[in-house]
Amino acid sequence: MNRPTQLTRRDFVRFGTALAGGALALPQLARAAGKKIPIGLQLYSVRHECEKDLPAVIKAVAEMGYRGVEFAGYYKRTAAELRKILDDHGLVCCGTHTPRPTINADQLEATIEFNKTLGNKYLVVPSITCKTKAAWLEQANYFNEVAGKVKPHGMLVGYHAHGHDFQPIEGEVPWHLFFGNTKKEVIMQLDTGNCMGGGADPVEVLKKYPGRAVTIHLKEHGGPDEAVIGGGDVKWPEVFDFCEKDGATEWYIVEHERKRPDPIAEVKRCLEALKKMGKA
Repeated sequence: MNRPTQLTRRDFVRFGTALAGGALALPQLARAAGKKIPIGLQLYSVRHECEKDLPAVIKAVAEMGYRGVEFAGYYKRTAAELRKILDDHGLVCCGTHTPRPTINADQLEATIEFNKTLGNKYLVVPSITCKTKAAWLEQANYFNEVAGKVKPHGMLVGYHAHGHDFQPIEGEVPWHLFFGNTKKEVIMQLDTGNCMGGGADPVEVLKKYPGRAVTIHLKEHGGPDEAVIGGGDVKWPEVFDFCEKDGATEWYIVEHERKRPDPIAEVKRCLEALKKMGKA
């Protein structure tokens, strides 16, 4: 059984003073008290299994020790049905991959209501394909608007990384065009594997945007076909060091997309690897 973390009197005074001045966010306080960043699973990793039997997958994910799941599709279920499945197995929703059209003005209200029922505050658009600098800047402006609209509901809007986001357009990198022109309230869901696949260094990208990586996809890059987290080329100690010192990161989210015969076993191996690293 884990023993309660003991804080010194000096720590107690320091934390209390920082909170009173608004200088220390709650995630930072939790980190200082020795709590780990919770780990969720992006269900896209096991999407075919979810199509066959979503409740069985959720049950298995909970039994592995994951704390939450991020949806990438809802398998023809209502928000209330999804919430019940999660509640039945003690999991929470740590995000939804929200298709770009669903944050348009004519759909945003329905998207907010769906996610309220689901218990999710992270509305993450999974991909945008723009072919010009102007189009990326237009998207940045719109996400700024959406951030203001979802804030009263306790929600955040964000964008998830794909390799093409790091390939220059008109001499500019789309990722930097977007996040260099969005408010801090527009969260950055970096995907470590996709970032490296696009030719960028995830650690350098994280450092360029402190306070933005509220949720982050942990995905390996390189290594043998059977490699899970820790078996490839991602500089995991540096990734974790940044996230745990930055204080903004609220969720580590595993995404594993290698073509292996048993995806359920593979995501379990990912979590076991994280446990060996002391992250779970």
